Amino acid sequence: MSITIQAPATVEVTAKDCNDNGTVFCPNPKMALWSNHPKVFIDLSHDGQGQCPYCGTAYKLKAGEVLPSGH
Repeated sequence: MSITIQAPATVEVTAKDCNDNGTVFCPNPKMALWSNHPKVFIDLSHDGQGQCPYCGTAYKLKAGEVLPSGH
């Protein structure tokens, strides 16, 4: 038996893909239905990247993208 382990995916997002508070959610709409898990919000507002605690998918802002600051 051979087991193949894949590295978690990395999803690059734009500032427009983020919610007003600098978060994105996982699973994202492009993920296959079989891979669903409870919806969690990934905070990108601090350093432009974050990782899903369920599936390990990494989310990061595309190069040059800036989130709106504060209120």
